[in-house]
Amino acid sequence: MTFAQAAPTVLAALMASLVEFVEALTVVLAVGVTRGWRSALAGAGLALLVLAGLTAALGPAILAVPVRLLQLGLGALLLLFGMRWLRKAVLRAAGVIPLHDEAAAFEKERRALSGPDRSPRAARALDAVAVSTAFKITLIEGVEVAFIVVALGAAGPSALAAASLGAGAALLLVIALGFILHRPLAMVPENTLKFGVGVLLCAFGTFWIGEGAGLAWPGGDLSLAGLVAGYLLTALFARRLCAAPREALA
Repeated sequence: MTFAQAAPTVLAALMASLVEFVEALTVVLAVGVTRGWRSALAGAGLALLVLAGLTAALGPAILAVPVRLLQLGLGALLLLFGMRWLRKAVLRAAGVIPLHDEAAAFEKERRALSGPDRSPRAARALDAVAVSTAFKITLIEGVEVAFIVVALGAAGPSALAAASLGAGAALLLVIALGFILHRPLAMVPENTLKFGVGVLLCAFGTFWIGEGAGLAWPGGDLSLAGLVAGYLLTALFARRLCAAPREALA
């Protein structure tokens, strides 16, 4: 796989993983601030170990499935993920539903986890509520990342490596920013990211479904650019249609 072929896969995995990891980080930070960093990091670290094992097991197992069947199944999975993200991003961009606010989500989670001050001895022990909360959010968001990585890597080991590279880079970036800032990444334009990720996942999903069905895409892998452009224009048009009634009432 050349750089030109690997770049879209790396970018799609990076953007998709960045969105999921930012959402997980928001909750982990809230857990750390209110219940203790040791418990928060223990829960998140345990979830990452489970996810690493899951990805290691799924990757080789999925690559053993016949290519056409794999492309159809994982293509449909990517398309469903992409359509879900793109639908919400379009509605948020049009003002139909409110934008996702990481700072507000952080504060809500912090209030939910707040309780009586813990003694110094208790603070040194692991907090079961904190560990389970950090574990669950990291595992839930991470499972989505794992499935997206495996689906983007459906073309073979080199594609799987490219997708894993993008997801790994997103994880390291979010961890580094979390340690530096110790607060939710409210400056990340999450809806813009979800808009772009939705377009990319829909394009990849459509491409793999076509490949699995035996369709000869014009231009081969270059047809991905046409699919991305088509989904982007459609999404922008849909945003305009959704915003029109609200603009008429303003």
